[in-house]
Amino acid sequence: MSLSIGIVGLPNSGKSTLFKALTKKQVLIANYPFATIDPNVGVIEVPDERLKKIAEVTKTAKILPASIEFYDIAGLVKDAHKGEGLGNQFLSHIKKTSAILHLVRVFEHVEIPHVSGRVSPKDDIEIINFELCMADLKIVEKRLEEQKQHLKTNLTSEQKKHFELLRLFKERLEKGLSLRELDLTEIEKNLVKDLQLLTIKPIIYVFNVDEKSELLNFSSRDLKKIFNLSSLDGEAIVISAKIEAELVDLSEDEQNEYRREFGLKRNCLNEVIKASYQLLHLITFFTYNSQETRAWPVKEGTKAPQVAGIIHTDFEEKFIRAEVVNWEKFVQYGEVGCKEKGLWRIEGKDYIVQDGDICYFRIAS
Repeated sequence: MSLSIGIVGLPNSGKSTLFKALTKKQVLIANYPFATIDPNVGVIEVPDERLKKIAEVTKTAKILPASIEFYDIAGLVKDAHKGEGLGNQFLSHIKKTSAILHLVRVFEHVEIPHVSGRVSPKDDIEIINFELCMADLKIVEKRLEEQKQHLKTNLTSEQKKHFELLRLFKERLEKGLSLRELDLTEIEKNLVKDLQLLTIKPIIYVFNVDEKSELLNFSSRDLKKIFNLSSLDGEAIVISAKIEAELVDLSEDEQNEYRREFGLKRNCLNEVIKASYQLLHLITFFTYNSQETRAWPVKEGTKAPQVAGIIHTDFEEKFIRAEVVNWEKFVQYGEVGCKEKGLWRIEGKDYIVQDGDICYFRIAS
């Protein structure tokens, strides 16, 4: 299962700097709007200490962590849907992503002008969210127009539901309200899945502060209160993209020392990565063989045959059973010790895989 995140924000908000820190890739970082036109794409590892501990027991040569794909697109400006700046055509690059990371500028810098002339996180959030709504509105209106020609025919209950859902979407989007706050059923989500609407995707807000900001150790609740964002429709995290970009080439010990100098009590970058991973309610299961130890992402609530199908599509159909052990027990007693103590469990087709499970799937030949 691949997890992809689209990074959005105003020009000069630090998106490319954050992207460099996340992916450790060199990208164009400039102090003028629209430096990023073609999307930057990078795959990053999800930090998980459990994988390292499991690999110490399995002693495999290869360790494969779960990963996230990040897309960094050109900045949006107010009235981008009307053609201002570079317009909003670059939003097409993130239509297929799983979620959105909205980078919000908080830092002040005389050499990096704000496109609106002043730094205002609340205003910036409203601008970007409105532009995302307008991009979705265009798609919904087009689909509604296509549907209208069928209204005189006998519609199925599903077609009627689809039409009413689109009308509801249109009403909200015209008011600049996102769709992710609607309590949609899985059936309703599937009805509009092909539209790839942006404001229906889960979102995380990352506040980009300067390296000396006292906000660096603040919580999501603190940020919402400080910036009067009680209606924020996603988690809020604070980071200094500048600090994190400067740390990427340092050793882990050097990074920790650097963070202590700045009074940082946590690894902000890892927090962003983990929050992005959790945004889609993903858990991690592990597998190993003689060559590799690997972490796999999977949706919460997924049953064993479907989990096996993530490893190989044929495995779901040919699933016989799963042999499962908790990762902590595995690290404590090893493979043989877990078997001797009866800690390996035999699970069938209805078993829901849990976070931290180490799985071995028996497949029909």
